[in-house]
Amino acid sequence: MKLLEKLPELQVKFKNLEGQLSDPELMANNRKYAKVAREHRELSNVLEAFGRYELLVESIDEDESIMHGDDEDLKEIVREEMDGFLEDRIKLEGELKMLLIPSDPVDQGAAILEIRAGAGGDEAALFATDLMRMYLRYSEINGWKHEFITLSEIGVGGTKEAIIQITGEMAYGKLKFESGVHRVQRVPQTESSGRIHTSAATVAVLPEAEEVDVEINAGDLRIDTFRASGAGGQHVNKTESAIRITHMPSGMVVSCQDESSQHKNKDKAMKVLRARLLAAERDRQNSKVAALRKTLVSTGDRSAKIRTYNYPQGRVTDHRINLTLYRLEEITNGDLSEVHEKLVAAEMINRLEEL
Repeated sequence: MKLLEKLPELQVKFKNLEGQLSDPELMANNRKYAKVAREHRELSNVLEAFGRYELLVESIDEDESIMHGDDEDLKEIVREEMDGFLEDRIKLEGELKMLLIPSDPVDQGAAILEIRAGAGGDEAALFATDLMRMYLRYSEINGWKHEFITLSEIGVGGTKEAIIQITGEMAYGKLKFESGVHRVQRVPQTESSGRIHTSAATVAVLPEAEEVDVEINAGDLRIDTFRASGAGGQHVNKTESAIRITHMPSGMVVSCQDESSQHKNKDKAMKVLRARLLAAERDRQNSKVAALRKTLVSTGDRSAKIRTYNYPQGRVTDHRINLTLYRLEEITNGDLSEVHEKLVAAEMINRLEEL
């Protein structure tokens, strides 16, 4: 099995990681230590499975040598045992393949969730609000915390734009499958003739970037202040607390006005800017791999229609994996577990083919 030829070098890497974990300098850096500890734990699982595989191969070799011998009674005993060993080897080889797929370290961390109303006017804004509630409920189910960075609403209860920081274990790893165009088919509350309308909203899920992940030169930034618009009392009218940051090399612009403090607005805007720059760099690095994939699972393609929510039929269809579930109410109430399980399985198949 060619895949297993990688394992001896992984044993060497494992020993190196063990040495790093006892390094006082690394131990003083919580973030780097956690990264090395996670990689050490993952490799430990691989090597444990490899140990079981070696013992199994030895048993098969012993049985094969008996099968080539002259003792017919012993051959009969070994023959049934061999069948079981061969089945176990197939299962263990599959397990090793899965363990050898490199994990994405950003999956473990926080996410920046961006939701924007698309085509469809007020109905699209109402749908964006529904998506936002779905994700906030999903966050509660997973025990994650959330903080609004930007929230732009319209009078009918709709959402023009929402940018939310989601913090918790595997927040990005689970939410990343939501990037793309979401489409809704339903009768709007304002529709008197009962006609079904189709509206859309776009979702972008970005891994939250630390300062060490993305280097931003202060000279590359243009920072403008302005008075916040909308609700906010007297403070809105008197103080220029809202922040607009323009990253000159990329042309990216991020605005934040939700906080009364200019400093807090700047911090939030910088979080979004770092996340977008990291996502752009990851997109560039992964573009060749993404082009080879048979589906758009987890590629983060925001221009692709990924899911349709059909209210009259009570169904949700994920177009990337041709999955249709008649559980619209549960899903829109935050139960995305079944959808994500299917998407993870499809992603694993793609990555195995690449491996």
